[in-house]
Amino acid sequence: MVHHKEFETAGKEDGLQVWRIEKMNIVPVPKALQGSFYEGDAYIVLYTRERSFYLHSWLGEKATQDERGAAAIFMMQLDDHLGGSPIQYTEFQNEESKTFLGYFKRGIQYKKGGVASGFKQVVTNEANQKRLLHVKGRRNIKAKEVDMSWDSFNTDDCFIIVLGENIFHWSGSNCNRFERLKTTELAIDIRDNELRGRGKVEMIDEGSEPEEVIKVKMQEINTTVVADKNPFQQNMLSMSECYILDNGGNKKIFVWKGKDASPDERKAARTAADKFIKEKNYHPNTQIQILAAGAETMLFKQFFFNWLDKDESTGPTKPFITGRIAKVDQIPFDASKLHETAAMAAQHSMVDDGSGKVQIWRVEGKDKVLMDPSTHGQFFGGDCYLVLYSYNTGGREKHIIYTWQGQKCSRDELGASAILTISLDNSMGGVATQVRVTQGQEPPHFVSMFKDKFLVVHLGGTSREGGQSEPGSKRLFHIRQSSTKATRAVEVEPTASALNTNDVFVLKTPEALYLWKGKGQTGEEMDAARYVASLLGGAVTEVEEGEEPGETPFWASLGGKKAYQTSKTLQMAVSAPRLFACSNKTGRLIAEEVPGEFTQGDLLPDDVMILDTGAQVFVWIGKEANEAEKTGSAKIVQDYLDSDPSGRSGIPITTIKQKEEPRIFTGWFHAWDAKFWQQDFEKLLKQRLN
Repeated sequence: MVHHKEFETAGKEDGLQVWRIEKMNIVPVPKALQGSFYEGDAYIVLYTRERSFYLHSWLGEKATQDERGAAAIFMMQLDDHLGGSPIQYTEFQNEESKTFLGYFKRGIQYKKGGVASGFKQVVTNEANQKRLLHVKGRRNIKAKEVDMSWDSFNTDDCFIIVLGENIFHWSGSNCNRFERLKTTELAIDIRDNELRGRGKVEMIDEGSEPEEVIKVKMQEINTTVVADKNPFQQNMLSMSECYILDNGGNKKIFVWKGKDASPDERKAARTAADKFIKEKNYHPNTQIQILAAGAETMLFKQFFFNWLDKDESTGPTKPFITGRIAKVDQIPFDASKLHETAAMAAQHSMVDDGSGKVQIWRVEGKDKVLMDPSTHGQFFGGDCYLVLYSYNTGGREKHIIYTWQGQKCSRDELGASAILTISLDNSMGGVATQVRVTQGQEPPHFVSMFKDKFLVVHLGGTSREGGQSEPGSKRLFHIRQSSTKATRAVEVEPTASALNTNDVFVLKTPEALYLWKGKGQTGEEMDAARYVASLLGGAVTEVEEGEEPGETPFWASLGGKKAYQTSKTLQMAVSAPRLFACSNKTGRLIAEEVPGEFTQGDLLPDDVMILDTGAQVFVWIGKEANEAEKTGSAKIVQDYLDSDPSGRSGIPITTIKQKEEPRIFTGWFHAWDAKFWQQDFEKLLKQRLN
């Protein structure tokens, strides 16, 4: 194994390390300059988090072949040094991955020149430097050094002019105020880090340039977008081999290394990818990701149908938690601490313990009919319901409107339920949180509202012509507790093939009442089964799976003994949350993922945001979002879920408004500040300018 002195500190601590290739050697980049890249150079970037390694090479558009080759060699050597576990990326100027951009929250700078031009990577305070930076992006901030020429300017963007120790933030007349804020932050960062705090930042608008800026004779910026994916079968990958996943049409190549592949094959992965790109005549800047088995990225997994990780649990009660890549630390549920622990509220989808006020309406035609409290917790699969939950927090009354949609409800009822939800929200001043709930995908808080009554879903409907549908002479209820501890009882067709070894079933016939206990059942499921039995009435006969007496009519009542599921249930993985912004600022509505670890500051008031936590999706509506963004985001969310190969199209979608965020939303953000948007950010930044 090749040893380099710089490897001694690599990956020892969490955080970011950056090296520049200089004369076939690697030289560390000072912390103050990380995020600045010379166009003529190549860099190695290592991000370490909880002993997980993300290794990148960054290649400037004017880097030499020798520098590119050296970067590949050092990548391979550092990968060996770290045991072959890092996820590897190749980054190209202007085409960086969102993972890479997420390391630099204040954005990245492209500087002219490089090692070959004599530029040294040092903190400077030169009084005669002159630079013009073209700043692009609202979240993925990129600042490219362009020629000092008035031809470089345009009215839609922001620019930073560096004249010695004077820094000017120039704003075009059509630029967005949030772009202005980001550019100001970058200008302050240049002053504090590159100029060691010795510079002065001045904000100027188009048409009001000072004389010293006008006197300076001030090329164009090109960017490229990377996108798209295709699905495959996971069983195509053998641990004894290395594979290339070809998405070269979208300028991205993946190399997957099986853990039992030979050392020579594993080391040759990068060379094979380079050769493959040349043979296919792909663009020379095609991005390469090298992945070790077991360390696949979410992007890689999305090319496969129903990707299953190696350590997924098959037990009926323990949910799977992802490991090295996107681990979400699980917080045990304690209802008494919900009000003080927002993270617990978020992970368990619980705003409180469900002890607030509950009102339920059934959708009938175009109207809603109030339900008797004695029937709360009981729904019919052919109907839609509106459930209003009111609770107090922080001295304020807040509201959640759950729109529950049965699997067999009509299209008309679906439409009416949506309209009635909006109407109910408007009647309360438009401050309620709206949650669409599909039968079988009820969030834990929805289930908790009914306390010891449990959630029961009957077959049939109550809003058809002729009134409530008559129950069958034989009725079978399937009782199951989900990985989120939500227990439901759902009526199914009375047939033996509906049984499941993981759960409990209640069978009601004219002659008897059976409680069938699967081998994988839990105590909570048994409690719910006994509750259902009490609703149905009659003396209960408990039957253990595999010990059904032959002389009883149990099997005959189910149409005879048939095959049913006897394998253990595979629990769904807990995935890392993802945040997307829906914006039509470019003229068309697009959804852009926020890179890296998102913060409350990523929620821009003039956008609609989508937060995907795995078990549910939140739609956050900023106060300044336009109607196209508000209405178009709903389709984006549904298309996003419908196209997910893991099959999540029916999970809850929660719509919330800015400044009305419930704890199940705020808990996904570190150090949420309820007064965050009361601040005048432009005023605060101007204070930092002095």
